[in-house]
Amino acid sequence: MFPTHLYETIPSMALRITGLGEEIAAVTGLPWHLPLEEWPEDPALAEKRGISRHVVRLVRASNDPDAEVYAVKETVSEFANREYKILRELSHLNAPCVEQVAVVEGRVDAHGEELPCAIVTRFLPYSLPYRVLLSGAVTAHEITTMASALALLLVRLHLLGFWWGDCSLSNTLFRRDAEGFAAYLVDAETGEFQKTLSDGQREHDLEIVHFNVAAELEDLSLSGVLYPGMEPVRAAEAVIRRYRRIWAALKERQLLDPKDRHAVEGAMRQLHDLGFAVEEVAITIDGDTQMISFQPKLVAAGYHTQRLREVVGLDAEELQAKRLLASFDRYNARENKLGLPIQEMAKQWISEVFEPVINRVPDHMRGRVERAQMFHEILENRWYLSEKAGYDVGLEVAADDYCTEILPLRRDSGVDIVIQ
Repeated sequence: MFPTHLYETIPSMALRITGLGEEIAAVTGLPWHLPLEEWPEDPALAEKRGISRHVVRLVRASNDPDAEVYAVKETVSEFANREYKILRELSHLNAPCVEQVAVVEGRVDAHGEELPCAIVTRFLPYSLPYRVLLSGAVTAHEITTMASALALLLVRLHLLGFWWGDCSLSNTLFRRDAEGFAAYLVDAETGEFQKTLSDGQREHDLEIVHFNVAAELEDLSLSGVLYPGMEPVRAAEAVIRRYRRIWAALKERQLLDPKDRHAVEGAMRQLHDLGFAVEEVAITIDGDTQMISFQPKLVAAGYHTQRLREVVGLDAEELQAKRLLASFDRYNARENKLGLPIQEMAKQWISEVFEPVINRVPDHMRGRVERAQMFHEILENRWYLSEKAGYDVGLEVAADDYCTEILPLRRDSGVDIVIQ
């Protein structure tokens, strides 16, 4: 395997591919001599492609249905190279974004005519564009959580000193995250890094996202596919309100009751519930009133995701991780009679709870829903079935019912639905 630093190959036709070393072989074999709009595209993949002002195609590296999926976008060389570098830096900072793969320059067609430069990114598994999500059967709660996910994405980028410049639903992909969604940046062409963002720069980004989201939802409304009763402008305002609440919780000073012995712990827990670890905090006590001032200084996103990875060894989105950790914590409290180390109990939970549940999914239905999300949904199904039955039906019954009644209608991964 090639190292992950930049690697460049220059074929005989002056085609230049600059990108991640281990990906070079896969993207070199793509039909770069054809205009991107003439590339064949799997209909299942085409549905997962959002709207862009550029020509974009989702393609597999080979004819193997399990081959890596790439997103290819035609643009000008300056923008492609700039976006590649920005995505690379965002990835190094663990920002929620697609991963850069390559920039392809020097393209010519069969007649020797120059073709646009292209940037290649790795397609985000189990993700969908907003048009697919909002054109289907969604609930008001799902719409609210999509707004929250977009707001949280912008907060995380601003904390890193990144000004997006074109935050919109079209430039975002959404993945299911337990009962909500996680949002990922997919277009960084207009963005730029600053040492720290000023309030004015943040407000500019908020003005942009407010306009873009309202316009995109209005377009869906005019097409007759928007969720009934949803008002585009109010929905856009909800993104802004959620952003301001999160930003205030992370950056503004809180005054805590000195009589509450658990006040500081509660303030920390509030940040954890938002998905942020508190790496540095300033606490002062007023000499006259004894009021406690709690001021977060340094926060890092992914509190539950990181804890799940450290304790259990699984990767998941933030809300998924929170739910899986709750399941493990209950198991550990119930089964750990001998005071075994938490890592040992985590191995038992994986082998006795998580894997047996996931393995009940029939082979032909695997891959439709991401594993952590599926486990969460089976837990939800267990609660629903138990409420209906009046007793705990257990995980096995819940998993089997999920595979029969719910999973056949799901296509998070783009798997075609076959209804008998």
